[in-house]
Amino acid sequence: MAASDTSSDSTHFGFREVPASEKAGLVRGVFDSVAENYDLMNDLMSGGVHRLWKTAMIDWLMPRPGQHLLDVAGGTGDIAFRFLDRVKGDGRVSVLDINHAMLSVGQDRAIDQNRLSGLDWVNGDAQNLPLADKSVDAYTIAFGIRNVTDIPLALREARRVLKPGGRFLCLEFSKVEVPVLKQFYDFYSFQLLPRIGGIVAKDRPSYEYLVESIRQFPDADTFADMLRTARFHQVKYRRLSGGIAALHSGWRL
Repeated sequence: MAASDTSSDSTHFGFREVPASEKAGLVRGVFDSVAENYDLMNDLMSGGVHRLWKTAMIDWLMPRPGQHLLDVAGGTGDIAFRFLDRVKGDGRVSVLDINHAMLSVGQDRAIDQNRLSGLDWVNGDAQNLPLADKSVDAYTIAFGIRNVTDIPLALREARRVLKPGGRFLCLEFSKVEVPVLKQFYDFYSFQLLPRIGGIVAKDRPSYEYLVESIRQFPDADTFADMLRTARFHQVKYRRLSGGIAALHSGWRL
């Protein structure tokens, strides 16, 4: 999703222009629809590679015992569970998601996996985090930032809740750099994926939005500049799988 500003009257919802005040509700509707098929959605959109990307995110974060992680748009628990496994349960994760259905999926998974401690489930908005200033050691967001109405505001909120020395990490779909791969990826994204979503998940419109939202999101360099504007330091990024996704890192100093 392209960067937007709450002072603007409109923003992008996929390729559609919509009133900014309506976007959160529209996005919520998409994820209400896909929540039960979240793993399937990511498998279809990434060819299953999203699991490796998420592991790479935790590898780069290098969690330490005793840390408190805020995982935003992480309702299903994918990042939270990896973090707790890495610190062998000696840590805490606040899992925040604007979508009740996604949080319900994550809570059910936690119970199924006997994860009964170290997790807080928070229904909240990335643009108005219900956490105190300088209260968390790390902030992660995987495949969620492009769905936020006002990305610069969400980045400022991320910095606000991080402790000095805290780490920001974002995993998001990005711009493919390899020409041949880009041609195949565009064909798959626009021609095949919505059809597959319609057949397998019975929800073609949601998959069409998800593909379009990827194309509206800034490229890796532009997003890095947005992090610097939000006063993050030592901003770096890594392209994954030829640029299909990117990992961005920044620090609050």
